[in-house]
Amino acid sequence: NLNTHNTASLYAAFSAEEARRLAQRLEIHHTPKHGSWLNIAEIELSALKRQCLAGRIDCIERMRTQVQAWNEDRNNRQSQVDWRFTTKDARIKLKRLYPKF
Repeated sequence: NLNTHNTASLYAAFSAEEARRLAQRLEIHHTPKHGSWLNIAEIELSALKRQCLAGRIDCIERMRTQVQAWNEDRNNRQSQVDWRFTTKDARIKLKRLYPKF
């Protein structure tokens, strides 16, 4: 959600014709600034590090092979994140951020 994540930034970087051409090809989707999707991505990267990349790997091809095998296994098992932070929990923890009427 940076200021560069809109079509106006294209007009600052490119000629009007090129910016218009690029803007017509884009579909911008804004994600939450503090969204749980980021936490899930971090959890997945942490699992990759712990389960696959914990030891020393002496060449890039071996690392690619191991990561690909790990990724296929995760996908085949349909691994999911057990998200436990509920809306109720958020309302309690973040009570100070909610408006008071």
